Amino acid sequence: MKFLFDLFPLIAFFAAFKLGGMYETATHDFVQQYLSGIVSGGMIQPEQAPWILATLVGIIATACQVSYLLLRGRKVDGMLWLSLFIFVVFGGASIYLHDDFFLKWKPTLIYWLSGLALLIAHVGFKKNLIRKTMEAQVQLPDAVWNQLLAAWIIFFGAIGALNLFVAFVLYKGDMAAWVSFKAFGATGIFFAFIVAQTLFLSKHIKEDA
Repeated sequence: MKFLFDLFPLIAFFAAFKLGGMYETATHDFVQQYLSGIVSGGMIQPEQAPWILATLVGIIATACQVSYLLLRGRKVDGMLWLSLFIFVVFGGASIYLHDDFFLKWKPTLIYWLSGLALLIAHVGFKKNLIRKTMEAQVQLPDAVWNQLLAAWIIFFGAIGALNLFVAFVLYKGDMAAWVSFKAFGATGIFFAFIVAQTLFLSKHIKEDA
């Protein structure tokens, strides 16, 4: 259930984009009627309507996540706050300027800022945030924790760069292809990385047992 909860904004964004594309005329009419007041120039092109609607839905879905956790008295982790802030700022900029450039940069900024936070905590404050998150569940040697931290920093840097390549080079001008990569490609890469991490951890746990 937590996995689906974490993916809720992405699922909502993808569903809104696909439905918006299937009913482009109706979506354009809706967006033009209700969102033209917050769009520079007030005019939205029909092909822009699906991703503008999806961006708004994604922002609302992320805000709902945060609100739900706060109402339940649960902690909202830093990644979710960061995601909401960047979604509002960069998603809002894309809607206002009706330009998907900022929207496509959003995932990369989240990845790179997450990696930068791990690096700053380690270099500047001598804290391994991956260890802090996981050491209640698993005990590992210091060297392994440092390897794990380095892997996450490199991963965040690499997947952020990959997103830019896909968005602005491989599928330049093809919003639908980038959205599919965001929903399935990037998610699949994350899943594969976590599986590889699990196998790595299990190997060291067995060695230390």
